[in-house]
Amino acid sequence: MTTTQEKSAARTTAEGWLTAFADALSARDVDRAVSLFADECYWRDLVSFTWNLKTVEHHDGVRDLLSQTLAGTDPSNWTLTAEPAEAGGVTDAWFAFETAVGRGSGHVRIVDGRAWTLLTTLDELTGHEEPMRERRPFGTEHGANPDRMTWKERRDDELAELGRTRDPEVVVIGGGQGGIALGARLRQLGIPAIIVERNERPGDSWRKRYKSLALHDPVWYDHLPYLKFPDNWPVFAPKDKIGDWLEFYTRIMELNYWGSTTARSATFDEAAGRWSVVVDRAGEEITLRPRQLVMALGVSGKPNIPEFPGREQFRGEVQHSSQHPGPDAYRGKKVVVVGSNNSAFDICGALWEVGADVTMVQRSSTHIIKSESLMEYCLKGLYSEEAVASGVDTRTADMIFASLPYRIMNQFEKPNYDTVREVDADFYAKLEKAGFELDFGDDDSGLFMKYLRRGSGYYIDVGAAELVADGKVNLVGGQVQEFTEKGVRLADGTELGADLVVFATGYRSMNGLAADIVGQEIADKVGKVWGLGSETTKDPGPWEGEQRNMWKPTQQQNLWFHGGNLHQSRFYSLYLALQLKARQEGIATPVYALQDRHHLA
Repeated sequence: MTTTQEKSAARTTAEGWLTAFADALSARDVDRAVSLFADECYWRDLVSFTWNLKTVEHHDGVRDLLSQTLAGTDPSNWTLTAEPAEAGGVTDAWFAFETAVGRGSGHVRIVDGRAWTLLTTLDELTGHEEPMRERRPFGTEHGANPDRMTWKERRDDELAELGRTRDPEVVVIGGGQGGIALGARLRQLGIPAIIVERNERPGDSWRKRYKSLALHDPVWYDHLPYLKFPDNWPVFAPKDKIGDWLEFYTRIMELNYWGSTTARSATFDEAAGRWSVVVDRAGEEITLRPRQLVMALGVSGKPNIPEFPGREQFRGEVQHSSQHPGPDAYRGKKVVVVGSNNSAFDICGALWEVGADVTMVQRSSTHIIKSESLMEYCLKGLYSEEAVASGVDTRTADMIFASLPYRIMNQFEKPNYDTVREVDADFYAKLEKAGFELDFGDDDSGLFMKYLRRGSGYYIDVGAAELVADGKVNLVGGQVQEFTEKGVRLADGTELGADLVVFATGYRSMNGLAADIVGQEIADKVGKVWGLGSETTKDPGPWEGEQRNMWKPTQQQNLWFHGGNLHQSRFYSLYLALQLKARQEGIATPVYALQDRHHLA
């Protein structure tokens, strides 16, 4: 337990550093500000200084950021917002500050009197605050008024006008969890927006997947903005329950959600500063003219369906995992599932349960972690009932996680996975004995770093790994070479009979879907979406320091990408919405260090 004396020492350290930093910035003394950072240091800024999502490293990075942004940002009123803490020689402190256009908050880790990590975030724009708490809408009109319009009448007018007689400011293509979370943020900031979704109803992207699908992340990690799941919500929500929640959320948050609508094309008029987005809305062609276009197509873009010779002679069915309806039609059938990540295991497990003869084809090594181990050793401190009880609410947890620069995040993650390897050693030994090829990432840092770097290569085990380890689901390692009349043949000559082949082979980069709408030229101008540039498997360098092209300006003016898991959709939607609001209001948004394009896909 931290003693009063330790608290006092931590506060003295934090107050001393914050005051010195504020004074240096006020004096526009960049060199003095830089001297307050350790030789190894990292400053992560979410919009407040950079109008970007940007991490700079070491003194040269800090100096460059301040030299180019300090005058325009004009930061002031730096104050501690919580009691600082000290552990292991590191002082942690939370603070608030103001800029020329808004209010922000952040976190600093101080070692030997100098900053090791710094996080600064823009939380709201002055004069454009969200209508919450003391600013909440009145909801009705007291007094007599012959021209009174009810809330519903105003809402009906909006639905009739927006996209018809009045242009939206933003069009969001993709009405899954990402588009919905962003839509809620835009709504609260007063940004007219339309969400375009090819499925009929919000949540259909969940409802239409295989019946055993459920969230692998626990409920504390998965809240949407503004409206958290109720306290009796399942720890791991089944797909249909998530689908219904998204539909309910869309209605209660009054989002302009165009279901049964497909975006056909989008072209940008640089002179006018507007897009022309042609959509098919239930058979009617409509052209929308927003200033800003957001691709909210998820981490997973186009399904990656390999092409192999002999497909025309195969007598069975072929599906991608995104098309797989579930196991019921395949009782007693032979099924080959190509892949060994989340979807592959889920599909194999469900098929085994109905009595199918299932074979998994593992093409490359896979990271596996038991769900209970992930919760206990990797998430519990931030996202759990215990964390909530100790005062770590969702926003605090998100900010703590955001305060860890990606460059050194693996150092924080690896010890957790080292513990998991030790605790679950028998489980892993059993899998390897069955012939399963395991890994913990290129640097043994585990699941989340794999997700951030490449968005693939892992399985959160909810039971199907035991089926593979026990031989109940057959396991074959290798590469599919061709189809045969009765199944598939691998590169080593092994033939696998199949009534159904499921390619659980993942997805291509998100800009593959974007290319179908904005054209290949613009997609190539933007380049690869997702990844850090870590030079690990499937994440080619150079180092980016942030997720490529996500939630921030791209090389194509007025084109944005949004998505990720529920946690990322919730957290980063705020920063994307603030960038869009500033542009709507004509606030100057000079972007520091706009990312270059290094890879097309």
